[in-house]
Amino acid sequence: MLILLVAAGIAVAVLAAGAVLTVVHAVRPASGSADSASASDAVGSGPASTTVPTDRVAVEDALAARPMPVVPESASRPGPLSDRDPGAPILLPSATSTGPAGVPTGFPHTPEGALAQLAAIDRVALQSASLAGARAVISAWAMPGGPTTTSWSGVRAVVRLLDAAGLSGGGSTQFAVVLTPLMGLIKGSVGSDFVVPCIDFQLAVTLQRTARGAVADCQRMVWRTDRWVIGPGAEPATPPSVWPGTDVAFSVGYRDLRHG
Repeated sequence: MLILLVAAGIAVAVLAAGAVLTVVHAVRPASGSADSASASDAVGSGPASTTVPTDRVAVEDALAARPMPVVPESASRPGPLSDRDPGAPILLPSATSTGPAGVPTGFPHTPEGALAQLAAIDRVALQSASLAGARAVISAWAMPGGPTTTSWSGVRAVVRLLDAAGLSGGGSTQFAVVLTPLMGLIKGSVGSDFVVPCIDFQLAVTLQRTARGAVADCQRMVWRTDRWVIGPGAEPATPPSVWPGTDVAFSVGYRDLRHG
């Protein structure tokens, strides 16, 4: 995650003890332009590929690995809001219960439900501001073969935040992380049980003073019995981290998120 999912090489300025610390969530190599997978049972947000794998797992892997737009590092920092028409927002369903590790759940079996579940997973993990909290989340919400307590980008994000702030893995009562999902997109889906949602968050980090930046995450979300979980396989290609509501955010395909 980061989830809760933060782009490689994207810097977020954290103001701590009067000094400017740079936190870089370098979890996956940056990629090229965006697209979506296509197959007889695959639905994407971009142009269809000319060559379509016939094996379902291969289709899922192709969708997850499809490169996304690359933006300058400065795009993740606060910038001027766009005056363009944002179009229809993505309506996020509300949680109906609380699941393992205190993560809200009960989202419907829809792409929007998968996006909402990913947002909830990322928020609880990063806002725990501790390694124990992030590890508990991924242990409860990833299938075998998926991200682990050592490999997950969300755990790595927490490590880098704590390192930059000069804190141990247990964090500090004075250290606060707030993750707000403001934009997103559905990169694509394969059938009804596999979705790759992407979320662009506003991240606020406080240690004496507060600094803000944008961080983004995409994950393989798989429907299992009664809820969405993070599925097996490599984490998807790095999404662009852009300040929500800017021209750049709209140009890469993000849409505003609204709670339904």
